[in-house]
Amino acid sequence: MLTVRRAKHRTRLRKSQDTGIEIFMDRISIPIDASKEPAYLNLGCGRNFHSSWVNVDLGPIHADVIEHDITDGIPFDNDSFDAVYHSHVLEHLNPDQGKTLIRECNRVLKPGGVLRVVVPDLERIAILYLEMLDEAWQGNRNSRINYDWMKLELLDQMVRDQSGGRMGPYMADSEIENSRFVMERLGDEFLVCQNQNRDIKTSSTQSKWALFANSFSRLKLRMAFRVVRWLLGRKAEKAFREGLFRSQGEIHRWMYDRYSLKDICESAGFDEFKVCYADESRIDSFTSFDLDTVSGKVRKPDSLFVECVKGVAAEIVASQGATTIESRSA
Repeated sequence: MLTVRRAKHRTRLRKSQDTGIEIFMDRISIPIDASKEPAYLNLGCGRNFHSSWVNVDLGPIHADVIEHDITDGIPFDNDSFDAVYHSHVLEHLNPDQGKTLIRECNRVLKPGGVLRVVVPDLERIAILYLEMLDEAWQGNRNSRINYDWMKLELLDQMVRDQSGGRMGPYMADSEIENSRFVMERLGDEFLVCQNQNRDIKTSSTQSKWALFANSFSRLKLRMAFRVVRWLLGRKAEKAFREGLFRSQGEIHRWMYDRYSLKDICESAGFDEFKVCYADESRIDSFTSFDLDTVSGKVRKPDSLFVECVKGVAAEIVASQGATTIESRSA
């Protein structure tokens, strides 16, 4: 079993030649069970996790998941894992945070360890968008409907100002005309949106104190909205609400194709970059964990699946990574 240690240790990262300021990172140390071999880490797992892995998420829905914000770094020691995996996480970080996360993955991997990254495939989205645009321009009605969807898929999660954006209501519509096309694009995610009676219980693992804390947080938000409206008006309140929403992790802050993903992985010290199929992996028995496939079906068909390997010399590059930084005068 994992034991979470709350004690933090401070790591000196570098000293700026321009300002003379030292940069530090606070990292929570969480020891892993050394008896588990191999050791696998799943970051930002959401509902998609396996008990044989070490699972980390900002809002855990199960006792097997460690609560942690990965923008504060990965809370494990160097060279701890044989494989690190994250699916549809990287695009929710800005480009600098994304680079830092990849460096952190390198740091916690053992030499020769595998990093598997899954993201929405920007290249495929762009190709389908252009194909549907051309066919819709020529008068094809089905392509016009698919064009509307591809435009949503390309833009909605980057520009939305409320949860679900325009894609949520589109997918929840029981009379959606191009359901087969959307199903081919999104797979399991589309089924979840169509099933309004799905049973995902998040409160069952929360203590009474956690429930109280959540209720108190909601109360504070309502008070904050009222104060902003009273001081600055309804338009300011709307902007405040939108800013809070866009800071909570649902939106896409960047998108990746095979070239840009290869670039940041190699810059972080990884070798042997490879674009994979959903059921193809260097990680032993990967398909048995039902992370990217379930019963032979791809969980997120709109994805780009890639893997790379930490080289022996890559530790030098990984040691330069940090996520949360603070300044202290030299």
